Amino acid sequence: MDSVRLLIVYGGPSEEHDVSVKSARELAGALPEFARPLWVRIGRDGAWRLTSGPDAAPGQSVSLSLNPERRGLLDEGGSFFPVDAAFPMLHGRFGEDGGVQGLFEAAHIPYVGCGIAASALCMDKSLTYLAAARAGVETPRYVVLEANKSAPAALPFGFPAYVKPARSGSSFGVTRVTAENGLAAAVRAARAYDEKVLIEEGIEGCEVGVALLGTGMDAVCGKPDELRTRDGLFRIHQEKDPEHRCESAEIVVPAEISTAERERVLDAAKRVYCAAGCRGLARVDMFLTKDGRPVLNEVNTMPGFTSYSRYPRMMRAAGWTMAQVVDRLLQLALQ
Repeated sequence: MDSVRLLIVYGGPSEEHDVSVKSARELAGALPEFARPLWVRIGRDGAWRLTSGPDAAPGQSVSLSLNPERRGLLDEGGSFFPVDAAFPMLHGRFGEDGGVQGLFEAAHIPYVGCGIAASALCMDKSLTYLAAARAGVETPRYVVLEANKSAPAALPFGFPAYVKPARSGSSFGVTRVTAENGLAAAVRAARAYDEKVLIEEGIEGCEVGVALLGTGMDAVCGKPDELRTRDGLFRIHQEKDPEHRCESAEIVVPAEISTAERERVLDAAKRVYCAAGCRGLARVDMFLTKDGRPVLNEVNTMPGFTSYSRYPRMMRAAGWTMAQVVDRLLQLALQ
């Protein structure tokens, strides 16, 4: 393949800024020889600044050119930096909600990962559940609290329940509630990240994940993993030293489930992936009930690429190196 001028954006204004920087660090070591990276760190303030790499100090401010005949970046002095493709190594709001994807489409730049609609849909857990239900995949029972709506006096399902920001990731703002008197405080905690809040029933069983790479039902799957949480919540990105030890869960790759359960999990993950309109990559997280039913938890359209992240571990278990994953993602983006 001819050389590709690859714009890599990372950081971002969301609560997952630091995770994104770590993911960019791993991406840097997995780039194919044909990729000529152009690094842009998006600050917590939303400003785009050129850097020489993931750990370099941010430099001059840049913006996207919207001229279809000049695809690339412009700095404040008018200098032009041509771009052939983009890799939005961003997690959470702005990175996974369709915002930056819309910018790249307006700038006529092909990019890695899900498009605008799939990104926005999967960022909102309640909308993801609607898509899953249409695909015949079970979801937890849930209640949606729109902005300014207070916690209900009672739930249509029992406890434990989980209170979540509808549009956030990495368990930020998520609370496990075991009684009605804990709902109001949990809703306030979730609203620190999103005005729209989801309250859903707790599912008895184990947590499993599926890494997907490609398009449609033909997408390649990594080996499913299994989370064995210690207190009902997986909070690895909020821990002090996740590179060396996960305090909130044991992560088992591949998952210790039966062949029949694995096939059901993979089928359900692919159906959700297709129903949501995903492309390129995603990680579909599910619960596996004690009687072997997959129940959707959430979809991450730009899963973590850090040294301890689940997506690369699942792909490695299936025989894919990170370099092979990145190469395939760039080929898909350029097609």
